[in-house]
Amino acid sequence: MNRPAVKHPNQSKVDTPVTESISALQATQTDSVVDPNAPVDMPNRIDVKDLDIYYGDFKAVENVSMTINPNSVTALIGPSGCGKSTFLRSLNRMHEVISGAYVDGSVIINGKDLYGPSVDPVAVRRKIGMVFQRPNPFPTMSIADNVLAGKKLNSKRLSKSDANDLVEKSLRGANLWDEVKDRLDKPGSGLSGGQQQRLCIARAIAVEPDVLLMDEPCSALDPISTLAIEELMLELKDAYNIVIVTHNMQQAARVSNRTGFFSIEGTGKPGKLIEMDATEKIFSNPSKQETQDYVTGRFG
Repeated sequence: MNRPAVKHPNQSKVDTPVTESISALQATQTDSVVDPNAPVDMPNRIDVKDLDIYYGDFKAVENVSMTINPNSVTALIGPSGCGKSTFLRSLNRMHEVISGAYVDGSVIINGKDLYGPSVDPVAVRRKIGMVFQRPNPFPTMSIADNVLAGKKLNSKRLSKSDANDLVEKSLRGANLWDEVKDRLDKPGSGLSGGQQQRLCIARAIAVEPDVLLMDEPCSALDPISTLAIEELMLELKDAYNIVIVTHNMQQAARVSNRTGFFSIEGTGKPGKLIEMDATEKIFSNPSKQETQDYVTGRFG
């Protein structure tokens, strides 16, 4: 099949904040990466099989297979440019907002391949939410309207009472209600960076997704705001399957149940999943020397 060739983008900087907001609202290579203890019929479990990700003629990520379990936090770590964020975006087909992007392989959740011919990518993004690196509330919308934006975009009509209840429920879910309950009509852009990120999380969970993806959600935040987001992840995992990309290995060790290490052989080569296992094992006794070198700071 002839695919349009496109220039390989900077994988983590490709969208503007507003484009990311709109898109978000629409919303290793061996068997050892599969958790043998994961029930086959576990709801919202994600099974990735032989996944290659392309931008036109450029293969950005190669041959990834893994299982991601619900009610847990899965962390993806690795050096810059190894395809972590590209892989994360493939889990809800967000990478397809880039012209010429496509995949080979499968991503199966609840028995359905998200890349099946009859699957609507917009419907996928409604059930698999995304929180981006930079907080991206709609700047002209109030705090309350930011929370409700996803429901409105999906043409969900709500009574005033139901809308108020959803705003409160979502903001409480993001541990933000007590801080903003008296200024719901004020612009979301007026909040601090950490509060804006929690507002984006509230917006994501308001549409009741099954999975929550987070692409370096704390990279632009101060330590206190970072702690608040980490505590929130630990609370939300009881209700969601959470997958995060992070360059902060201490953060991965603190919040995740399982960790996948991605790496790359050199410029122009595709990123690969080197190893995936329980987080404690990845950081204390990994199976691959490359993983050991990375987590101990010998490279990366």
